[in-house]
Amino acid sequence: MKGNAVHRFVIDPALSAPDAVAVTDALSGATTSRNELLEGSQLAARILLSRGVVAEQRIFMCCADTSAFLMWFWGAMWIGAVPVPVSTMLTEKDYNFLLEDSRAVGAVFSPDFQKVVTSAAKEQPFLRWSQMDNDFEISGEGIETPGPYPAVEDDVAFWLYTSGTTGFPKGAMHRHADLGFCTDVYAAAILEMNADDVVYSVAKLFFAYGLGNAGYFPAGTGARVILNPGRPVPEDIAAHVTMHRPSLFFGVPTSYGQLLSSEIPDDTFESVRVAVSAGEPLPGEIHRRFKERFGVEILDGLGTTELAHIAISNRPGQSVPNSSGTVVDGYEVSIRDESGVEVPDGESGTLHIKGESVMTGYWNRTDRTRQALIGEFLATGDTYVRNADGTYTCLGRTDDMLKVGGIWVSPAEVESCILELEQISQVAVVGAEDEEGLVKPKAYVVPASSHENANIEAAVQDHVRSRLAPFKYPRWVEIVEALPQTATGKIKRYLLRS
Repeated sequence: MKGNAVHRFVIDPALSAPDAVAVTDALSGATTSRNELLEGSQLAARILLSRGVVAEQRIFMCCADTSAFLMWFWGAMWIGAVPVPVSTMLTEKDYNFLLEDSRAVGAVFSPDFQKVVTSAAKEQPFLRWSQMDNDFEISGEGIETPGPYPAVEDDVAFWLYTSGTTGFPKGAMHRHADLGFCTDVYAAAILEMNADDVVYSVAKLFFAYGLGNAGYFPAGTGARVILNPGRPVPEDIAAHVTMHRPSLFFGVPTSYGQLLSSEIPDDTFESVRVAVSAGEPLPGEIHRRFKERFGVEILDGLGTTELAHIAISNRPGQSVPNSSGTVVDGYEVSIRDESGVEVPDGESGTLHIKGESVMTGYWNRTDRTRQALIGEFLATGDTYVRNADGTYTCLGRTDDMLKVGGIWVSPAEVESCILELEQISQVAVVGAEDEEGLVKPKAYVVPASSHENANIEAAVQDHVRSRLAPFKYPRWVEIVEALPQTATGKIKRYLLRS
């Protein structure tokens, strides 16, 4: 029994098509074959062994999206160690916390992050060594590549830290089995990803969504991936897409909004057969405008770090705006009220999901694990409603919902309405107190670069009043240059609320 995921995602692809291109660097055009990826993973495994790393120890990874990331990720797994990819957009204080919390014995980083990581690594109680991800020199003699660690499917394969929108990040632990399950039920079954596909993901590899998109999905389906080690700037994304002509494009709502606000050519995405969005709900207006301008349908879906990837998804050719779609085969969904009782269609409640890729738990967070795992179900913390057509619509995070005048208001609904205005690029709606201490909606808006800021407040308020129930309109509209976001593109609403 080949329980270690490296068999399916590294060894088998190299055996079946050793010279096939696995990875292309978006900037340089340099390529890595499947056999070169195998050899690089084996080399990383030998380096880790020479460092004294043993099974189940954690390896902290602060790495840009390059083939080296994948080599260290699979190399750690090869020897039974646990790779812990983290965001490359954090501060020294953040890395200090993550290094200590994970008890990583080693840290691997890209050159651009050397200063901040090495500074955070000082006086860490568990860390023994650190090195750059492009340094493949082995310290020590006589190290040979062993066979893959004899993991079983239930062994923990990797950790991913939640993005920490509501507090300290938590390490979600995932099994070897989770990678194959997500690949089979989503990449293969929903997207029909195959060896003819070229993949481009705006979401980075350290993000659960990006790790699937650009990491193990292409490896497990024979597709080729284009990796961009730089920041996802709209003009750069357009240049990469035009040059490398991907057939599958993965983004987040923020990136789709930025692409629409940019002046890139309308034929930029002519090679793309399917675009995917996740991370937070995709506003229906962005869905409509992207299809209208670029001719590409966006499939919105719901996934979380705790699920590893997408569990509710729209289908190609059947995408429903303002909807996460329908349940992916292999998962089971339940919408429950505050008492844990399942609600009927049309009524809102907290989304619970059951499936093979649900995390085993949060590292050293027993209370939070017990809150999140209800029997075999994960309580996602998202408020959802099941529609009459069988699709599911997100009404926002459970703790984002506003009660205005005794009536629940969904920030996501108000945001979608505001984004219908062409002069608005991005928006976030949160609750704010009026002079009487009552909670009312407040909108933070980022104007589109091609529009003047004059009269935006009145335009936003009038538009929402004309489209939605009067109590839902934002009593205040504040113009900002940018919205505070996590490294994975989610809006930090708690900062706006404070």
